[in-house]
Amino acid sequence: MKRTISIMSGEGVVNHNLRIYHAENTDPERSHLNIHYCHTNIRKVYHQLFDRALQKYNSRQKRSDRIIKDYYKKICMGEQEKPFYEIIVQIGNHENMNAQSEDGKLAAKMLDEYMQGFRSRNPQLHVFSAHLHMDEATPHLHIDFVPFTTGSKRGLETRVSLKKALETQGFIGTGRQDTERSRWVLSEKEQLAAVMERYGIEWEKKDTHEEHLNVLDFKKKMRMQEVAELEQAIDEKQEEYGTAIDSLKKVYDRIQTLQDQEQLIEKETIQYDQPEWNLPEPSALMSAKSYKEKQAQPLIAKLKKALKAAVSRYHALVGQLSGLQRSLSKANASIDNLTELVYEERRISSGLKEKLQDYKLLRRFLGEDKVNSMLEQARTELEEQKRKKRTQNMNYER
Repeated sequence: MKRTISIMSGEGVVNHNLRIYHAENTDPERSHLNIHYCHTNIRKVYHQLFDRALQKYNSRQKRSDRIIKDYYKKICMGEQEKPFYEIIVQIGNHENMNAQSEDGKLAAKMLDEYMQGFRSRNPQLHVFSAHLHMDEATPHLHIDFVPFTTGSKRGLETRVSLKKALETQGFIGTGRQDTERSRWVLSEKEQLAAVMERYGIEWEKKDTHEEHLNVLDFKKKMRMQEVAELEQAIDEKQEEYGTAIDSLKKVYDRIQTLQDQEQLIEKETIQYDQPEWNLPEPSALMSAKSYKEKQAQPLIAKLKKALKAAVSRYHALVGQLSGLQRSLSKANASIDNLTELVYEERRISSGLKEKLQDYKLLRRFLGEDKVNSMLEQARTELEEQKRKKRTQNMNYER
């Protein structure tokens, strides 16, 4: 028996990998068969890997504009590195390794064995999320990791770098056609092939284009759905942007109000420097009793009244400050969420560009007529599925 091996770059949609929501190509009734190896919040991973190096880097900076307050945000907003990477590992395709068949169960067993050794083989790739999916057509692994390098002389001593991480593991590229990643992917395929060999399955090496066709099958039934989901996601994120901006405006308005009150208090306190608030010298021949009753006690009563008003104002400002701090915390959380949303939008956009390139390549590879025929068939099947779903909903309502 021979089977192909594919290791492709994924989009890293963690919520989909965790099955927080289901796409059209998943079967929720089989989701309990999925294996979730690990999942850690990406920010916790960054704190664990980079906080010490970040603190050391910032302590050496003499210019405030060079201080990095949030390394995760910096990577998200940068162009050189991704905050994390994902690979999708699969044996065969839905025709010869269908998830509901005995061969599919065998594929899952081999993928699980392969996954058990992934971390030890890749010490510079910090795996924070990994899942084996059995609720789609073909069993496959999603492995999300943060590549890091240590001992760097520029920037942070420990920093994100896929190229340097793979070089540390011994994969040295020679050019665009022979990169560190391509060598590493080949090595991982050989590791999976060794597992398959123990089960009597030989690695069927095919041309890259054919292999992609086996794994993706052009995802012909998913293309329209992906576009619709993307448009909905953009609408939702624009709404979230608007909500966050409104919250920030409210916070800044409250800050301005507090600043105005602070200036008012400063003006009010100036009056206490006037002579009328000073205890006058006793006049000649004035007795102590008369001085106390006519001079000291009235001033003390006036000071007590002013002090009570100041204490009351102080407590009011403390309450407003506490509310402002809570609002600022919420605003910062919104900013963090927006940063992740911005990166996710950029990642989705990048993924669509790659798919568009794959689509153009596929048209050249298969020919215009065949691709058009596949698209027409996909549209017909999609409309038929929608019709059946509408019919089922109508029957259910009856």
